[in-house]
Amino acid sequence: MLSHYDQSRTAAEPQLVRDLMTSLNGEYSAITCYEKLAAMAPTVEIKKRILEIRQDEIRHFQQFAHVYTCLTGCSPAPKLSEACATEYRAGVLASFKDEQNTVDYYLKVSDQVRDTYVKDLFRRTAADEQNHAVWFLSFLG
Repeated sequence: MLSHYDQSRTAAEPQLVRDLMTSLNGEYSAITCYEKLAAMAPTVEIKKRILEIRQDEIRHFQQFAHVYTCLTGCSPAPKLSEACATEYRAGVLASFKDEQNTVDYYLKVSDQVRDTYVKDLFRRTAADEQNHAVWFLSFLG
């Protein structure tokens, strides 16, 4: 798993490093905001599902962080890329839109990546994000 990457490849792949940092910031923001959103959930079932989605985002973050660290030799320092909503419905709507935009972004990155492991990682993550979007859409109903 990425054992063939080394720090010398970073100079040749600056766009991938930037895309990974964007992805890490997005996943970090989702992890943070979904914890707050779960606390506002109107039912135990919805709270449980939001926390399950959050666990997926933690896994995505860890996977992207691994690739980032392999490429750069540094641990990522993610930042919150957006403020979390303070009202449940607004948070669900923002989450739905963000998940949909993330699907498109991850598929675009996947199309540009040469490494099979990284390409597959972005494609699998895009599929998860699409599933999350469907759940958030269902919470709006």
